[in-house]
Amino acid sequence: MTQLQKIHLNSNSFQGRIPKSIGGCRNLLDLWIDTNKLNGSIPREILQIPSLTYLDLSNNVLTGSFPEEFEGSVPTTGVFRNATEVSVFGNKNLCGGIREMQLKPCVASRPRKPLSIRKKIASGVGIGVALLLLIIIVAALCWFKKRRDKLSYKELYNATGGFSSDNLIGSGNFGNVFKGVLGHDNKLVAVKVLNLLKHGATKSFMAECETFKGIRHRNLVKLLTVCSSIDSEGNEFRALVYEFMPKGSLDTWLHQPEDHSRALTVPEKLNVAIDVGSALEYLHVHCHDAIAHCDLKPSNVLLGDDLTAHVGDFGLARLLYKFDRESFLSQFSSAGVRGTIGYAPPEYGMGGQPSIKGDVYSFGVLLLEMFTGKKPTDESFSGDYNLHSYAKSVLSGDEEDGGGSDAVDEWLRLVLQVGIRCSEEYSRDRMNMAEALRELISVRSKFFSTKTNIEELSPRDAVQSSPQEWMLSADMHTM
Repeated sequence: MTQLQKIHLNSNSFQGRIPKSIGGCRNLLDLWIDTNKLNGSIPREILQIPSLTYLDLSNNVLTGSFPEEFEGSVPTTGVFRNATEVSVFGNKNLCGGIREMQLKPCVASRPRKPLSIRKKIASGVGIGVALLLLIIIVAALCWFKKRRDKLSYKELYNATGGFSSDNLIGSGNFGNVFKGVLGHDNKLVAVKVLNLLKHGATKSFMAECETFKGIRHRNLVKLLTVCSSIDSEGNEFRALVYEFMPKGSLDTWLHQPEDHSRALTVPEKLNVAIDVGSALEYLHVHCHDAIAHCDLKPSNVLLGDDLTAHVGDFGLARLLYKFDRESFLSQFSSAGVRGTIGYAPPEYGMGGQPSIKGDVYSFGVLLLEMFTGKKPTDESFSGDYNLHSYAKSVLSGDEEDGGGSDAVDEWLRLVLQVGIRCSEEYSRDRMNMAEALRELISVRSKFFSTKTNIEELSPRDAVQSSPQEWMLSADMHTM
C-alpha cells in the first residue's frame, strides 16, 4: 500500500520485530505502533521514509540503538528534536536522544585497554561525559524556550477572532475554550485560555502540560502545543491548544438533544463508554506512571466526526509517581479541587488522595447517567438516595413503576451492573478499569455484533418516562 499515509496500530498486543517492509510506504506521515510488545532493533528503512512526520515507538521492548546513519543512538536532529512528535518512551534498552525522551546516555563500544591505562583516563572520561550532558541539557532548554515562543498571544488572538464570544465553545474551572483557525492550512483548533486570576489556574496549567508530556492514545484529546506569553496589556498569558472535536461534548448529546439532529443510539453510547474506558485503562495501566484524571464527566468527553470519544481536560490530573509521590502531589495540587460534585468519589470529599479508583467511581457514574438518562445531581436524589442506589433499585424491581430486573433487557442489565460495581461507595469494592472495559466489550460483542441499528428514546424522554418504560424501548425508533 504505497500510498498509505497513516498507520495507527497502537495499544494492541502485537509481538515480534517491526517489519522492514513498512519502509516501502513512501508517503507515510504518521506511524503509531506504541504500547505493544514489539522487540528487536528499529529498522533503518523506517527512518528513511522521506515524508514521515510523526513516529511513536513508545512502550514496547525495543533494543539496541538507532541505525548507524543516525550516529548509533536516538538522533537529536530533524524531527527527533521534538519530543512531542517522536516518542520512544518505555523502551529501556534504547539510548541517546534529547533529554525529554528520558533515555539513558549511549556508551560507545571501545577496545578494552590495560587496567593501568583505564585508571589514568577514568577521571577524564567522567568529566567529558558530564560536560556533554550539560551541553545537551542547555541546548534542550534553549530549544524549548524557542519553541515556546513560536506560538504567540497575537496568533491565538487572531485565530479566535479576539477571543470572541461567538467562538466560545466551553467553560471550565480555570478558563474558557474558544474555537480557532490556525496556520496557512486553516487548521481548526480548540484554545483553552487560563484565567490566571483564579487560584490554582497556574498549577492546573502545569498539571495538564506535565500529564500530556509523555502520553498518547486514540481516545485522548490531542494537545497540539501550549502558549506561555504576555497579552496586549502586559499581563501573563497561558493557553493550551488542542485538536478540535467537531461533534462537541457528550454532555450536550445526553442532555441537550436539540443541539443535534438526533440522539445517540444504544450501540453508539456503548462505543462511547468503551472509548472512555479504553482511555482510562491506558492512563491507569499502560503509562510509565499511573495517571488519575480526577475530573471525569460528560462535559470532559469530546466526540470526533465519527463519534469516537476523546477524554480531555487534565487540569486536575495527578501523575502517581512511584517515587517521591507525596512531593509531586503537593506540587501539582490544583488549589485542593477534588473534581465535580456528583462525579467525584466520596473519599475525595473527606480529604482522600487522588487515585485511579477515584476515576473508576466517576466512570461508573458516567455509565449510569448515559444509560438511565438521569444526572447524578438530579433533584429527585437526596441523602443516601443517589444515581447508584437508583440504578440498583431499578434492577431489583423496587421502583414504584414495577417491572423488576426481569423486565430489563439483558444487555442493559449487564451494563448497569458494571456502572453499579464501579460506583461503589468504598474504593476497595470497585472494579478496576481493565475489568470494567472487558465487561463492556463483551456486551458489545454479544449483543451488538450485527449491523442492526438499534435506536432508543432520547435521554430527555427517558427522564420523563418511567425507568422500565424507557429501558424496554431499546428496539424502538427515536421519538
